[in-house]
Amino acid sequence: MSGDFDERYSRQVLFAGIGREGQRRLSRARVAIVGCGATGSAAAALLARAGVGTLRIIDRDFVEPSNLQRQSLFDEADAAASLPKAVAAARKIASFNSGIVVEPEVADLTPEKARDLLRNPDVVLDGTDNFETRYLINDFAVREGVPWIYVAAVGSYGVTMNVLPGKTACLACVFPEPPQGALETCDTAGVLNSAVNAAASLASAEVLKLLVGAPERLRRTLLSFDVWTNHRSEVQAGEPRPGCRACDRRDFVYLASGARSDLTLCGRNSVQISRGGGQLSFAELSDRLKPHGIVRHNEFVLKFWHEPYEMTLFPDGRAIIKGTTDTAVARNLYARFVGN
Repeated sequence: MSGDFDERYSRQVLFAGIGREGQRRLSRARVAIVGCGATGSAAAALLARAGVGTLRIIDRDFVEPSNLQRQSLFDEADAAASLPKAVAAARKIASFNSGIVVEPEVADLTPEKARDLLRNPDVVLDGTDNFETRYLINDFAVREGVPWIYVAAVGSYGVTMNVLPGKTACLACVFPEPPQGALETCDTAGVLNSAVNAAASLASAEVLKLLVGAPERLRRTLLSFDVWTNHRSEVQAGEPRPGCRACDRRDFVYLASGARSDLTLCGRNSVQISRGGGQLSFAELSDRLKPHGIVRHNEFVLKFWHEPYEMTLFPDGRAIIKGTTDTAVARNLYARFVGN
């Protein structure tokens, strides 16, 4: 290790659980973070400062002012520019640790893209906001034998669980079916940034244990906690469940091509339209849309306001349409203004 390297990580190297060899392992490690919202951005910052050598940050969204209360890698300039979160995160990380590699992927994790976006990680970290994507991560990780960590936070509540394929329970072991009924979201129940950071910190510590080779220190429970009421509980998740769809039967339904289509975004009054097949020309599209509303764009996103809707378009043709949760309405707007 160089002198600069020694100095930067000296306090972490002094920790007996990591030491010099552990720090070397971290510098060679690769972590994929799926979702760079509240928990994802907090974990990305922690892992970057810890010296994890390569972070691949996968996120489909862009920075908005309402994110700034809890999403620690972003600032007002990022929100004003509507920067994609993956890009904004990579830029911010480069400002405090230029010695690691950050690979921003402005993309939605779909069955078709999973193999490419999740290529060769040592561990996958969940920073998503919906169970559909988490089941997709789980199916991929179990199939490929890649460890992953489930993390969530809403209100004052946080939860996290380590998944070691073949050794511990997976997400489908603990939750054979997606939670049903109305679920609390950040937009309905709010969220404390302290709950976010607590969940991200616990998960990041588990990532470090995995990467430095300390499997005996890994927690083998589903841990939930409430920073406001001080309640805490753990559910045993130390072994795969017999009969589990993923672990036992190897039925990876969430990896099936076409398993995901247009998606209502949880708590966002928005629909994501998943379209592809070619790159959009923002300059041409901007000229076409100007007679119908307000348009502005940069190299990453085009925003179009046609009251009462707001459309955010990405270069690959994907769109987030705010102002409706009806996928039929969103598809009609997309077809009308963008095309098929």
